[in-house]
Amino acid sequence: MGLCVMQHGRPLFINRHMARTLGGDDSDTHAAAAHLEQRWPDLWPQLQHIGSETRAVHCRRADGSLLVGRAYTRSLHKLLDGTEVVTLVDDTRREGPGFSATWRARMLEQAETIGRSGSAEIDMATGRMVASKGLHQLLGTPFSPQPRRGASFLRWVPVEERGYIAAIWQGAITDEPFEFQHRLIAQDGTRMEVLQRGMVEADAAGRLHGYLIVQDITAQREAEQRIQQLAHQDGITGLSNRTFLLDQIDAAVNHARWDPSTFLVLSIQVDKVDQLKQAMGYGAGDSMAQAVAERLKALAEPGDIVARIDGGEFAIMVSPQSSRLDATGHIHARAVVQALSHAERVGVSEIVPSACVGVARFPQDAEAAGELLEAAQMARMRIDAQGEQVAVFTPETRAMALRRLAIESGLRHAAERGELTLSYQLQADLGSGEVIGAQAVLEWTSAELGPVPVEEFMPVALQSGLVVSLGDWKRNALCAQLQIWEQTKVRVPRMSTRISTLELQQHDVFEKVRHTMKQYGLSPQSLGVEISERALVEGGDGLAPTLSQLKALGVEITLGDFGANFTNLALLRSLPVDVIKIDRSCVPDVTAAVGAVSLTRAIINMGHSLQMQVMAEGVETTGQLTLLIASGCDRMQGPVLASPVNGETFIQMLSQRKRLPDSMLSRRRERTLLLVDDEPSIVSSLKRLFRRDGYRIVTASGGAEGLQRMTEYEVDVVLSDQRMPGMTGVEFLRRAKDLYPDTVRLVLSGYTELQSITDAVNEGAIYRFLTKPWDDERLLEHVREAFAHKEMADENKRLATEVVSASEALTRANERLEQVLGNQQRQIDLEAARANTARDLLDALPVALLGVDSHGTIVLTNLELQRVLGTDTPMLGATAAQALGQDYETLIAAASTSDGQPMRMVTLSLGGRNWQAWVRALDHAASRGVVLTLIPNVSQQAQS
Repeated sequence: MGLCVMQHGRPLFINRHMARTLGGDDSDTHAAAAHLEQRWPDLWPQLQHIGSETRAVHCRRADGSLLVGRAYTRSLHKLLDGTEVVTLVDDTRREGPGFSATWRARMLEQAETIGRSGSAEIDMATGRMVASKGLHQLLGTPFSPQPRRGASFLRWVPVEERGYIAAIWQGAITDEPFEFQHRLIAQDGTRMEVLQRGMVEADAAGRLHGYLIVQDITAQREAEQRIQQLAHQDGITGLSNRTFLLDQIDAAVNHARWDPSTFLVLSIQVDKVDQLKQAMGYGAGDSMAQAVAERLKALAEPGDIVARIDGGEFAIMVSPQSSRLDATGHIHARAVVQALSHAERVGVSEIVPSACVGVARFPQDAEAAGELLEAAQMARMRIDAQGEQVAVFTPETRAMALRRLAIESGLRHAAERGELTLSYQLQADLGSGEVIGAQAVLEWTSAELGPVPVEEFMPVALQSGLVVSLGDWKRNALCAQLQIWEQTKVRVPRMSTRISTLELQQHDVFEKVRHTMKQYGLSPQSLGVEISERALVEGGDGLAPTLSQLKALGVEITLGDFGANFTNLALLRSLPVDVIKIDRSCVPDVTAAVGAVSLTRAIINMGHSLQMQVMAEGVETTGQLTLLIASGCDRMQGPVLASPVNGETFIQMLSQRKRLPDSMLSRRRERTLLLVDDEPSIVSSLKRLFRRDGYRIVTASGGAEGLQRMTEYEVDVVLSDQRMPGMTGVEFLRRAKDLYPDTVRLVLSGYTELQSITDAVNEGAIYRFLTKPWDDERLLEHVREAFAHKEMADENKRLATEVVSASEALTRANERLEQVLGNQQRQIDLEAARANTARDLLDALPVALLGVDSHGTIVLTNLELQRVLGTDTPMLGATAAQALGQDYETLIAAASTSDGQPMRMVTLSLGGRNWQAWVRALDHAASRGVVLTLIPNVSQQAQS
């Protein structure tokens, strides 16, 4: 055997057998320690500190082969300190198989620990099982290599799964691997999901052996469930998502193939979710989405699936059981609308979610999951046009959706294809009838779709975001056209253009407008900007600064669609709006309900109280126009004046001085009496009676005709019969009072319907009730009194108007006067501050100063003068002759030098001392006085 003597870890010498074992020769037995260390460097560290154990060592022989050996040590420290004898036995051949088995066992143990798994072998004949250390570790039991009954493994399996596992092993096919999942309960009660793989094989003697591997997959299963949950659940609301909803719809469709049934799908859009995200941040939007989800879940019945598609879009699949009770889906849709019609608190604000619901039915509307959901969404898209909150899918809906897609596709290329044009609609002043402006209207004639109305393509542009690029094209085209007209000396009124809410939300909208006007050389007075009423709500924090910048530029700001939606009046008051444009839905006719007329008047009065002009759009009839004039509206646009026309026709209208007819504006002022009766004989008798007093008499055969006559003439007094077909006299006069409250209204009737007439008198609808048959003189007197009452009311109204005008003028004059006085006071304060500063500077000078005005009075001294004179009081107010011994003329003569020098020295006697004084005039003529600088005891050197 090989021997080596080592001291403190270094080899002193080796014997011949060890040299040959290491691949050396006999010469190595006489080699020095350094040579041995260099020849086998990886061996010696392994031979240190072996102790009483046997150590397996490995090293490379001289020929490069691997030596596997066993080393033993024996200490010789009693002979020599730190010395020991190492015995090395070559164990290469025997170590190979043993090392391999040990390595495999160790690797198996490590693999089972890392993979949280265990293995076992079962003798199928005896049922005895040998479990690995990993299986014991997995179950939490102490390791034992002794075989045990295989049935004991089942005690760790839940009772309900033991038969399942035993059946799989009993039915196993030899040499066919199998796998299945089940649960295990560890010794500490921990439940785990495991994957068991097994196989049965026969040995050479025909005995069957089973091998199994059990792996803990609990974490994997939880991750899979979480992934499955994330894949099918909305992370914000906890509702199902689109994928899971489509799966459930698809399952319901497949179920209906063998059990025919119908069910509903509701598509729900809550715009407030996205609006709150833009206005208040994602947190507010998510809070609203969660609130909507809770309300929808409260509505859901067993079997219903509530899902969130995206943003503010939700959906409900109504189960067949619930759908049988609601064939059209209106009941469920209305329930959703009702549930979302109540306010929800978000932060410090209360917001009403409100919803639009589209309904699709299976199998009438679609037979596939995706198509059914799409049908419900298509139905919802019709709601904007219908003005409702619920819409059910119809075959026409799909055609509308396809047209909508075609419109969106065509709009993307409309500008580059030259399909966009501008038309112009005149706007007139209701006081003079003159054209004072126009609105540019975008028109689109598609090569594929033909002319597309702006009411149809603009909502698509807003939803798709194309309205921004369309707005840029419209603004540039309008300014280019205005430049052309200006260059050709064509005078056009102010042209307004509509800017959408989405455009206003762009950070560079002001720069775009300013740059375009500068590019085409336009003045700000040539352009106006119109925004929609919805911009007040959706414009965000940047709306007010943007409008203020446009206003400062000189652009007129118009708020359109007023009255069509909810308006934040407090915000309106703070915005720089010049004109309020009443929506066409709020422009009533003479036959409209009283409430509609009152609403229009209220809008006009509110606009005037906010110092804004009021314009009405969509004015179609002379009745509407007359009512607007009577209500005090300032401007109008609509077909009654002119419809939108192209540029050439627009210029022709301007050259022809297109205007409102004078008959609609300023009617000749006469004392006008309106007679309303359905009996022609009575009307003729009354006309003959009143003609003698010189009234202009207008007649009508009924209430509706009477209202029409009041739009055509400025009526002072109305005399109406009570019983008339279609509308009674009291009803007619009530309507006349609401439309024309300044008229004086009388009833002439042969029937004493006291209650209705008394009510009308109490309401102020009737000035006086007269009976048939009448006395001519008394009737004439009553009508004369009515005219006198009307003229007195007109005079009072005129005087009140003059008082208001005078008061406003006086207020404006007072404001101007206050401004002038304020400016003067600021100027006085500034001069006083300047004088005080100058006074402080003079007092700080180290020389004595004295000033004399043009009257010879001392008006200026400083502290240095008082110090050198030894006095606490200045000489202000004394004359120069008294204080200086020289009169003013002498000082002026001294200051007015002939040699052009700015000042001259004189000698003065002051305070019992002689002074040298430099005298300087304040101007060339010394008309403002002189300033003296006093120098006491001046030497000849100082003078030079």
